[in-house]
Amino acid sequence: MAIKVLPVSGEQAGWLDAVVALGDRYTKRLGLLTPPAYRKAAEDGGLLVALEGEEVVGYTLFGLPKRSQHVRLAHLCVAEEHREKGIARLLIQAIRERHAQRLGIRARCRRDYGLSGMWTKLGFVPRGEGLGRGRDQETLDTWWLDLGHQDLFAEAQSDALLVVTVDHSVFAGLRGGGTGRAVEESRALEAGWLSDLIELAYTPQLLHNVRDVEDRAERQRQRAGLAGVRQITPDSDGVAARHEELLAALAKNSPDVVLDADTRSRLRYVAETSCAGLQVLVTRDPALAQLADVAWDIARVKVVAPSVVTLHVDELRQAQVYRPADLLGTAFSAAEVAPGNEAELVAFFNQAGGDQGSAFEDRLKGFVTDAVLWRRELLRDGEGHPVALYVWALDGRTLTVPLLRTASHALEESLARQLLFMLKRLGRERGAQVVRITDPFPSPAAGAAAGADGFAEHEGGLTALLIDVSGSADAVSRAAGEISSRLGLTAPVLHEGLSAEVASVAERSWWPAKITDSELRSFSVPIEPRWSAELFDFPTTLVPRDEVLGISREHVYYRSSGHRNESVPARLLWYVSKGSQGQQGQVVIGCSRLDEVLIDEPDALFSQFEHLGVYGRDQVREAADSSGRAMALRFSDTELFPVPVTLGRLNLLAQNLGLPLSLISLTKISNALFQAVYEEGHRKT
Repeated sequence: MAIKVLPVSGEQAGWLDAVVALGDRYTKRLGLLTPPAYRKAAEDGGLLVALEGEEVVGYTLFGLPKRSQHVRLAHLCVAEEHREKGIARLLIQAIRERHAQRLGIRARCRRDYGLSGMWTKLGFVPRGEGLGRGRDQETLDTWWLDLGHQDLFAEAQSDALLVVTVDHSVFAGLRGGGTGRAVEESRALEAGWLSDLIELAYTPQLLHNVRDVEDRAERQRQRAGLAGVRQITPDSDGVAARHEELLAALAKNSPDVVLDADTRSRLRYVAETSCAGLQVLVTRDPALAQLADVAWDIARVKVVAPSVVTLHVDELRQAQVYRPADLLGTAFSAAEVAPGNEAELVAFFNQAGGDQGSAFEDRLKGFVTDAVLWRRELLRDGEGHPVALYVWALDGRTLTVPLLRTASHALEESLARQLLFMLKRLGRERGAQVVRITDPFPSPAAGAAAGADGFAEHEGGLTALLIDVSGSADAVSRAAGEISSRLGLTAPVLHEGLSAEVASVAERSWWPAKITDSELRSFSVPIEPRWSAELFDFPTTLVPRDEVLGISREHVYYRSSGHRNESVPARLLWYVSKGSQGQQGQVVIGCSRLDEVLIDEPDALFSQFEHLGVYGRDQVREAADSSGRAMALRFSDTELFPVPVTLGRLNLLAQNLGLPLSLISLTKISNALFQAVYEEGHRKT
């Protein structure tokens, strides 16, 4: 008989009594909970039952904290005689579906209950431990199930040449565990000369291995050491599917290998590395090294020793192009810093040198009393933690930023890149021609990202030009020259017929400039409303997303493999096709820069780019044509038009230029039409 999961209300006395009776059977592990507590949970929407026929065979009781964005799981209970039917998984899945807007599900469980296997099968990962309140001071493990929002965020954009994941054999060595040789080999990865070349990361499987360390002191020491390595959390469903592929391939090709728990955990490292969009897994474990062939054949993950990384970093980099995932659905929030709240920010944005502690606090307070009307903006993550702080004011035609800080955070580098793009957009909206960062102690992440966005060192700060011209190279050059001369700078002179590569660099450095007499081509791309809603929040979804933080600097879009003279780099115009009833469509909503075009089998494309796109594996397969191959368009720096260009206006613009217009598939368009549409999208009257 099928199992049904249903919510319980405070009025459903029969179900409530059955739930209380079931909970009372297992008070030794669940703890004593009074009937009024069950009723209160039901009234608050925090009680689900699993029914087989009319019998209550399981339940879950949980809280929905108002001051945090997770689900607090209190009870997960299945009658002993009904276990092994997948009831616990159905209950957890019901929570996921009903509270998908929450960041995750958190549970605490006594370590000595021996239930780590159950939590792991349900998709939870260990996130620390603490002491219970009982007399025996029992150890409680904290378990966490991410509900997908974290993956909607970019994992930190790294300026390192190579990002690699490490297994427990390497991580323990990094933290001084194991033999002297193990420590020496692992710590070679942290050598000073490699600091700009390699970044180390870990995936959830490492948390399980750390949790399983028997010695409490060693376990705590390793947990403390996690802070020094970047955490990457790939999609759990994708990992599960990749893990099964690896197991099946290993069973087929190496029947002599025992698929025990150890082998499964080793392959989990491979699956998580693959689904994180990375291709190098570092290990000192000989048994994991023996799985290198299946890891590469199935997941395109290179399993290597630490010495291979240090000796061949350049070659390994060629196999890995790591990019951040999108920032859709971000739970980040922005607000001005309220007077009197400066002290709380010191711990998050404290800097070295002469900007520490009270000096930093005083400088932040000084912006309030200064004659200039400074705006002090603070970004917080979904849990309310400060993650970025910046101060700005418009000084004539210059947007001045005297303070730009990012806090230590898993997304710090990606956030720094977003902030730079946001500052440029902020300046453009207010008529600025220059963005000038004068902070004497900017966050290293912001400083490292500034160069790629056209910021140059000038008079002790970082300066970027905003060239709001869409036209010829001469027109763009003249505008840049006039602004540069006022600053005492020299701008390069651009000429008609610039190569696509040079024009693309100029357009990024002098954003929002568009050089229309260059060899940089333009294409129109039709996109269905369901995908534009997820990629660009157009049409707007039920839960509006912040436009700046909600659109990543980089995405991927899939289509059939037939070439339409695509070239890289190029510009893309996004045309939202006609949607279903009630959906807004048939408009051009913005433009992007095309960075890469790749044709391959759908599964291969999905494996490579799933961390960038919103398509699932099945949707990528649907995009393939009769050849069995699909095309991935990797694009970045999407700019939404303030005024979407309707189909009627688009047709009229094309007619005025005497140009044909095709919107059925990806199509090359003239730069003249691109310029006309771009200017129409920024029309102020």
